[in-house]
Amino acid sequence: MQQTLDWIDWTVLITTLATIVGYGTWKTRGSKNVQDYVRGGNTSKWWTIGLSVMATQASAITFLSTTGQAFSDGMGFVQFYFGLPIAMVIICLVFIPLYHRLKVYTAYEFLENRFDLKTRSLTAILFLIQRGLAAGITIFAPAIILSVVLGWNIVTLNIVIGVLVIIYTVSGGTKAVTVTQKQQMFVIFAGMIAALLIIINLIPDEVSFTDAIDIAGATGKMEVLDFSFDLENRYTVWTGLIGGTFLMLSYFGTDQSQVQRYLSGKSMKEMQMGLLFNGLLKVPMQFFILLVGVMVFVFYQFNPSPLNFIDASTQTVLASEYGNDYKALQAKQVELFDMKQRLSLAYSKNENPATKQQLFTIDSIEKSYRLESKFLIKKAIDPEYTSEYNTLKNEVATLSSNTESTEYKEKSEALKNLYKDSAKDTQTNDRDYMFIRFILNHLPTGLIGLLLAVILSAAMSSTASEINALATITAIDLYGRNLKEDKGETHMVNMTKWFTFGWGIIAIIIACFANLAENLIQLVNIIGSIFYGNVLGIFLLAFFFKHIKGNAVFIGALITQLVIIALYFLDNADIINMPYLWLNLIGCVVVILVAHLLQTLLPKSTNEA
Repeated sequence: MQQTLDWIDWTVLITTLATIVGYGTWKTRGSKNVQDYVRGGNTSKWWTIGLSVMATQASAITFLSTTGQAFSDGMGFVQFYFGLPIAMVIICLVFIPLYHRLKVYTAYEFLENRFDLKTRSLTAILFLIQRGLAAGITIFAPAIILSVVLGWNIVTLNIVIGVLVIIYTVSGGTKAVTVTQKQQMFVIFAGMIAALLIIINLIPDEVSFTDAIDIAGATGKMEVLDFSFDLENRYTVWTGLIGGTFLMLSYFGTDQSQVQRYLSGKSMKEMQMGLLFNGLLKVPMQFFILLVGVMVFVFYQFNPSPLNFIDASTQTVLASEYGNDYKALQAKQVELFDMKQRLSLAYSKNENPATKQQLFTIDSIEKSYRLESKFLIKKAIDPEYTSEYNTLKNEVATLSSNTESTEYKEKSEALKNLYKDSAKDTQTNDRDYMFIRFILNHLPTGLIGLLLAVILSAAMSSTASEINALATITAIDLYGRNLKEDKGETHMVNMTKWFTFGWGIIAIIIACFANLAENLIQLVNIIGSIFYGNVLGIFLLAFFFKHIKGNAVFIGALITQLVIIALYFLDNADIINMPYLWLNLIGCVVVILVAHLLQTLLPKSTNEA
């Protein structure tokens, strides 16, 4: 069922967004030179830098997808961020002093001074590819969800979000992004705090906040730390501390969308304090957002929840030949809910180990129901999938007379994987819809408008940073560097504005053709992990290996990128097991090793660059 917003919610939503866009445009009008437009005139204080850095990373995906991640899998995702404080310290000690001393506009200017123009250009292009894709996804994420939930046209939403961002980003450049992000972060913090307080208030009076935490813990949702070395598990302490550190080093140290935020600082000290502020606050912030998702899970222990949070998909399957199967599954969930509600209340009054085990079992059963619902929806919307599944099922049945045969085991495993794959489809994967559906169905008028403003503000803040950085790299590293003559400050500012406008249009186009992955926040991090390790390795070679020359690095970077892309696709095809966070470490190490090898193998005359 599509939701119609109350006029109060519309007023809150429109007023909030219009104020942010209007304030950013007015406050930062009239940049006359590249220093003002690209580096914000170097006027930002540490707390502004810290909030701007956080806002750049905290896209709409953070709130929609992270809460859904917590609802499904609990608090373990916070381990992804464990490497961030370590990365912040390293960047403050190594990257910022170097960037500040060289007075660079972009991170990649340094690479030409150290290596050569082609290495600078290659690294800039790698950035443009991955950040261009990410810019489209940050627009697409809230647009696809709001379009499904509210019935709004997705193309219109993509255009509205993109145009709002383009207006103030083209007008004021980096300063406009930084100024508006302060307002956006205040809206985001206020909205999320209000949401948590309301959720806790919606839980039955006899269940305290501590009781709610205990109930979540009984179902495994409060398990924060995983010290295992299991590669099947994407999120452990070790992937966070090792893979996460390399990802954060790459993101905050070499990604222009972040580098540009702290290069706008008044001094090196302000830049360093801003990043340390981010390092101290980011992990608690993510913990808090995950906790909101867990509290929604507890809310649904005492209130009925849908099998699938995408209403349109539910209506589709109910109208199909699988409608009776889906209704039978809904009836089972209703029966399970009565038991779940009774046990949750009993456990809140007396933490009996037997009751805890029963709650855990019921949660596992409900997960199986949700997976079954996705399977039925997938069959209802995709006849080819149904045909493939039925063929494989018949083959397994035929081979069942010899369950020890290799062919039977392979076919059985393929059947299981195909069943699980039903949960990854655009119209079945409802993790990213859970929080917005909860907001619209259960939160009071006014707060709905505020939280929609939070989601759209987050989308705007990240997208603004990204297209600002994309335009800067295009203008400074590619266009400006290859100009035959100096065109002057006014020309470069105007060209940077045109590049900002152009990248904004490209981001809107990518958003219109984008598609949902298993989980949006994972998709963004996967895209980053494919490129970031290689880029970080190039920078580490520049910082610490003075004997390595440009040609060895350039060729090594090309080889490394092909290796990382191959590893990703091999993992995606289940040929190898390589959690995407490790691609950051592997990419960094491979480019360093290959560059060293090439430095010794290439003829001296070839490698003098």
